[in-house]
This record gives sequence, C-alpha cells and structure tokens, in this order.
Amino acid sequence: MSRFEDEVETFVGALRYEREMAENTCLSYGRDLRSFGDYLKSRGIGAAAEVTRETIAEYVRGERTQGRSAATRARRLVAVKQFFRYLKERRMVSADPTDQLAAPKKGLPLPRILSEEETFRLLDKTDGDDPRTLRDRAILEVLYGCGLRVSELCGLTVDDVIADGELVRVLGKGSKERVVPLGGAAGRALAAYLASAREVFARGDASERHVFVTRRGGPFTRQGVFKIIKERALAADIAADRISPHVLRHCFASHLLQRGADIRAIQEMLGHADIGTTQVYTHVDQARFGELHRKYHPRA
Repeated sequence: MSRFEDEVETFVGALRYEREMAENTCLSYGRDLRSFGDYLKSRGIGAAAEVTRETIAEYVRGERTQGRSAATRARRLVAVKQFFRYLKERRMVSADPTDQLAAPKKGLPLPRILSEEETFRLLDKTDGDDPRTLRDRAILEVLYGCGLRVSELCGLTVDDVIADGELVRVLGKGSKERVVPLGGAAGRALAAYLASAREVFARGDASERHVFVTRRGGPFTRQGVFKIIKERALAADIAADRISPHVLRHCFASHLLQRGADIRAIQEMLGHADIGTTQVYTHVDQARFGELHRKYHPRA
C-alpha cells in the first residue's frame, strides 16, 4: 500500500469513527479519493505532500475531458478538498493545495417523480394476502408514506415502530434520529405484514429484529428492495427505469407539497439538515404555484 493510500485510509477512518458519518458517505469518499489516487499514481506521485494546486487543477480538467458530469466532478473535488483540509488540520501536510479551488458549477437537478395516479397504481397492483405480497406492499407503502431512504428502511427494527404503530423511529444520515408518522395506508399495510407475514420470513428467530425480512430470514439489502420495486412496477405498467426507492421518497415530498404541506415539516420528515435541500421540490410544480397565486392573491 502506498503512502497516499495509507493517508486515505486514515482520513476515511476519521470520518467513520470520529465524525460518525454514515457508512455510505464514508464509502463514497473512499471511492472518490481512490480515483484521485489512480491519477496521482499515473503521474508518479505517491504521497499527499507531493500534490500541488496545479496537480489538482490538471486532475479536474482531465475529469472534464473524459466527459464526467459536473455533479461527479464537483463531488470528487469536494472529497479531495475535505481530505486535504483534514491532513492540514492534523499537520500531515504543510499546506492545503485545494485553497481557492472552486468546484464546477452544477445545474439544479430536478427529482424524478411519478404522478399520484401512477403511484397509487403501483401500490394497488401490489395486492394480495400471501406473505410475500403483504411484505412487498408494506415496503412500498412505508417508502412512499414516510419518505424513507432505502438504507433507513432496511435498518428499521420492530422496536422502531412506536406509539401503537402510529409512528416510526428512523436512524438517518450521520446517525441522526427522527420520528416520522405512519400514514393511514402505510400503517395498515405495515400492521397487516407484522401480524402474519413477518413471522413466515423470520422463521421463529427471536434474535432477528429487522422489520423487513427476506425469504432467507435476514435483513434486506438496498439491492433487494430495488429488485422488488422494479418487479412490482412492471406489473403496474410503469417503466423500470422510472422507478427506484429514492423516486418514492421524491414522490412523498412532492405530493405533500402539491397538497399544501409546509416545506419545513417536509424537511423534518425527510431528515434534511438544510432547508435548501428540500427546496428542490418547489421547482417541480412551479406551474401550480402560479395557479395558486392567481386564485388566492388579492391583487392577482
């Protein structure tokens, strides 16, 4: 392992154990820094102390030449910036070569969503009283009804369903806990699954505490949930490339906003640290805002 690779491992370890960042965030930083490390290796650079501002500028230009999107280039540069900031704070390098390097500008990515009619069709097509259908319906209803990230859904335990099934306790990014209401449909679907179907999958294993259990008797992976959603979407005549667990999270926020929910309440339920992240949903339905203005403003 090279000196640079050792430094990256130290940095990622600090993110994981000192800053208690989510595992997926740590893995993402690691991947981006390994990409940067591959570039350095091709230039004969083996340690962070050998990196100059021009080295990083050339790396960024190369990423653009290779057709990397602005979002990818910005994310990778953020990883490099955070890495060198950490090394400078720990006095592992004498200077931070990323000072005054601006990240590539990103356009505002609008979230992909399904219409309410399409979402209801997806849910209603997942209908039946066999254990697998009850489980899959509960997964879909909870993702849409609570706006959970797929990792949050996979991590739910039976102890997280609280207040007589009215609320669900969620461990989000950065190990931040929040409580989200279970809507009527989501609550009913989850109750039906827990009442009879979960035991079929858990096989009487009292030590298995995850809410959603696979046919093998263990917790779901993100890929497993993704597969279920794709399968159920095809049955509802929804193209597989239009649906994912995160699309259902977007639908949760967008449909609430369309029906007049307060954006700060949506921010809390989504677990967004910054209101700016939530405000992307206001761009999805700008035509409706114009309609509301014309309808309700006294001078419109």
